[in-house]
Amino acid sequence: MKDDFKHKGMRKKLVDTLIRKGIRDKAVLEAINTVPRHLFMDSGFVSHAYVDKAFPIAADQTISQPYTVARQTELLEVKRGNKILEIGTGSGYQTAVLLEMGAVVYSIERQNELFKKSRLFLSKLGYRPKKLIFGDGYVGYKEEAPYDRIIVTAGAPFVPKDLLAQLGVGGKLVIPVGTDVQVMTVFTRKGPKEFEKKEYGEYRFVPLLEDKN
Repeated sequence: MKDDFKHKGMRKKLVDTLIRKGIRDKAVLEAINTVPRHLFMDSGFVSHAYVDKAFPIAADQTISQPYTVARQTELLEVKRGNKILEIGTGSGYQTAVLLEMGAVVYSIERQNELFKKSRLFLSKLGYRPKKLIFGDGYVGYKEEAPYDRIIVTAGAPFVPKDLLAQLGVGGKLVIPVGTDVQVMTVFTRKGPKEFEKKEYGEYRFVPLLEDKN
């Protein structure tokens, strides 16, 4: 598992691309510049690791486009020490970005293959989420609620009420909502029953899977 000067140079170019595309949060850019994305991808895709594109991973899922990861993280407005619930661990790349920013991360993955793979891999790289959960992202993880931030890394046809309920007052939920095309949506909890909603353009995500058991 190498991370050499060549990879670091490629990451720097990726960061320059993200800046050109409008990413401004310095902590987000620093995390992208630090996390070795190529190690989260199958070996056949390593040469594409620092191109601003999504790529397939196991279980018919994808590792999100770096711009999408950066934009979602920027909208999350992460502060060091924030307690974050991530819905969709996937490859673990977004998890690593959040950990790199000093967040306390709880992450849920619905696909058992990805859950096992990312759990082993994150640990091997020295990234330690507070807890990785194999389960249904639609219901969140109420055992540790409320959360300062919740991020959904798959397309949701609707906004799960359980996730809104698990958000602390002042907290933010960043979620792509829609079926074929998703609208990046941010909910900020203003009070026990009051939420502010803002939308930030269209994206394409793999669908958020429901627990069918």
